[in-house]
Amino acid sequence: QVQLVESGGGLVQAGGSLRLACTTSAILSDFNAMYWYRQAPGKQRDLVAGITRGGTTNYADSAKGRFTISRDNRKNTAYLQMNSLKPEDTAIYYCKGNFFGTEYWGQGTQVTVSS
Repeated sequence: QVQLVESGGGLVQAGGSLRLACTTSAILSDFNAMYWYRQAPGKQRDLVAGITRGGTTNYADSAKGRFTISRDNRKNTAYLQMNSLKPEDTAIYYCKGNFFGTEYWGQGTQVTVSS
């Protein structure tokens, strides 16, 4: 059973930074792609950023210029560095991995940005 575990969420003031981590129970390089999603209360879950095995990245417009997704295969961990945080970034952030055609989700980590 493949497991993804997020960490790094918390409470931060607007303009601050957080780095989220997603650690996998399987070898990270076996994942075709890793993604970060977020879901605010009462809203749908939206894609924030993605990174392929080869390192190609993509970002939602709301994340461009502020967030950076990366992966460290040696640590079996994907990261989301979030800078210049805004109150509207408040959400539960989820990690998703595509592992041999099957998608796996983490349990989520809460990010709260105060104004």
